[in-house]
Amino acid sequence: MLTITSQEMKDVLYALFKKYEFTESKANLLADVFTQNTLYGINSHGINRVPYFIETVKKGIVKIDKEAKKVEAFGNIERWDGNQGSGIINAVTCTNRAIALAKKGGMGLVALRNTNHWMRGGYYGWQAANENCIAILFTNTKPNMPAWGGKENRIGNNPFVVSIPRKEGHIVLDMALSQFSFGKINDYKLKGEQLPYLGGWDEDHNLSRNPEKILKTEKGLPVGYWKGSAFSIVLDMIATLLSAGNSTYKIGLSEYETAISQIYLCIYPEIFPDKALQQTLLNEIINYTHDTAPNKDGKMTYYPGERSLNAMKHNIKDGMNVNAEIWQKVLSILKEQ
Repeated sequence: MLTITSQEMKDVLYALFKKYEFTESKANLLADVFTQNTLYGINSHGINRVPYFIETVKKGIVKIDKEAKKVEAFGNIERWDGNQGSGIINAVTCTNRAIALAKKGGMGLVALRNTNHWMRGGYYGWQAANENCIAILFTNTKPNMPAWGGKENRIGNNPFVVSIPRKEGHIVLDMALSQFSFGKINDYKLKGEQLPYLGGWDEDHNLSRNPEKILKTEKGLPVGYWKGSAFSIVLDMIATLLSAGNSTYKIGLSEYETAISQIYLCIYPEIFPDKALQQTLLNEIINYTHDTAPNKDGKMTYYPGERSLNAMKHNIKDGMNVNAEIWQKVLSILKEQ
């Protein structure tokens, strides 16, 4: 592992994205998001994904000159088309639009189609919370899990985000509907470690903790088994219906995961005149959750987003730990002719 500062990473990534002809503003935003994701301890959807992102640019999957545009509006509900632009840039745009609609009318929803991978969904949850909005965000994916009871992949691990603004630290749930995101599984592979719990199926359709075997089959294990399977299906349905975009089935017909569908729902709790009570109620729940004996020595309970917040504070102070092979790969891409 290497230890580097967030500024060093952002400078390198900005130069990389400029090299691939993103505008100055887009290159700066992309560099900031990938760096922030790493700063919050989510290397799997930060620096580790940069080589993959560049490959999608090279192959024309991500259109560097395209971005999301509004195509239909129904009061505080809108449909947008991502035009296969950068998933990160489109996600920031649609989150901002949902925030604006929420601050105007209490709630705002943007349904986005034809976009690309948004990398770390939690980034947009923090984005909304920083604007004092509750957010419920989700995306469909290519088929990468079997529906419960089946052998072949038919459903996506459809990442799901809920964020709640709080003065002492926002609450941000960011979870894939597989027991481990595939980026996290790759993290364990890079470290040469087994997963701590069963994470997917191997080629013989046996549940496994071996990251290489799971990455080879791309058969993730749904969280909660049949419950996660059902949750995946309904999220796919909502994203597809509201955006009039592609379902997991349609996405799976392409060689690459692209033209996916997403939902950005924001709620502005400050429409109610009891801001102080809202914070008291949140802290009451958190304090009650924290106030319990750990099941193992040295362990404790956390609210969603607490460990990411702690990681960010630590990484600002001491620098970010980055896989040396990944960092050298990023630098080599930057130096390519």
